[in-house]
Amino acid sequence: MKVSTIGLDLAKHVFQVHGVDASGAVVVRRRVRRSEMLRFFGRLERCLIGMEACATAHHWARELRAFGHEVRLIPPQYVKAYVKRNKNDAADAEAICEAVRRPSMRFVPVKSVEQQAALMLHRSRELLIRQRTMLINALRGHMAEYGIIAAQGPGNAAQLVALLADPADDRLPVTALAALRALARQLKMAEEQIAAVHGAIVAWHQASDASRRLAGVPGIGPVIASAIVATAPDPSAFASGRHFAAWLGLVPKQNATGGRQSLGRISKRGDSYLRRLLINGAHSVLRWAKKGKSSPWLIGLLERRPRSVVAIALANKMARIVWAMLSRGEDYRSGAITSAA
Repeated sequence: MKVSTIGLDLAKHVFQVHGVDASGAVVVRRRVRRSEMLRFFGRLERCLIGMEACATAHHWARELRAFGHEVRLIPPQYVKAYVKRNKNDAADAEAICEAVRRPSMRFVPVKSVEQQAALMLHRSRELLIRQRTMLINALRGHMAEYGIIAAQGPGNAAQLVALLADPADDRLPVTALAALRALARQLKMAEEQIAAVHGAIVAWHQASDASRRLAGVPGIGPVIASAIVATAPDPSAFASGRHFAAWLGLVPKQNATGGRQSLGRISKRGDSYLRRLLINGAHSVLRWAKKGKSSPWLIGLLERRPRSVVAIALANKMARIVWAMLSRGEDYRSGAITSAA
């Protein structure tokens, strides 16, 4: 078969293939089982393969590239416009085949095994932190029913755990103690696992030259730096630092009609995890911002605008600096984040 372009709709067990030749005529439209995937594409001549950037997409992209095929990953929201009428596997594969041939289409860089492993560390850390928060909230809520409270913050939950091991404290009945001590054991295990995963993230960060350089930016530490390098490994995919900030959803949402442009709140598009990390890093910089020691731009902005708005502006600037450092391979120049906008 003289196939030039293939749209591949991924699934767990049964995949849909839609292939066209150089003229756009359909030459193959079939279902392929998981066990047949590599054998099917191994027999084909080299061609362009489009897939949605969804679960397992990076794995299959690496596997198909090994046969010499050109594989491009498309954000799923960009494929939706090409789906005709009812949505099914065959229609999705046809839409992917059409979308991957568009000259203005944007694609997702294929991640390596190491980059996916680093992101898995971050996702696991986030899950464990959420579980720790749930356990702390459960301890607080249950013990508050008996008039036992502690100050806010994860660090103060240790006071509640210590009370459970105090034999002199008789405010809790034996039945409640059994349940609360089980939660306390789970909380201790979660904290140990968080520390272990965090140590693995730091080790990956120290082994990456780009991640170490990004950690020189104020407000960016090993966690944020490693997450950026693992998520956005190719800065050339963005034309400028503003495009990178827009990809993270750190620019105002536009609403223009009839030549009139209205800018609203930030778009909150793109990777929400990176956006949240950068905003948290910006808040840490603002916490230590003082007159005479911080930039006049930052101090002036704090005097004119709410603190949260300033944090978004600073996160935007941090994103642009990150893109410049990654694209040029440079180290952070002291004072870049504190210069006038």
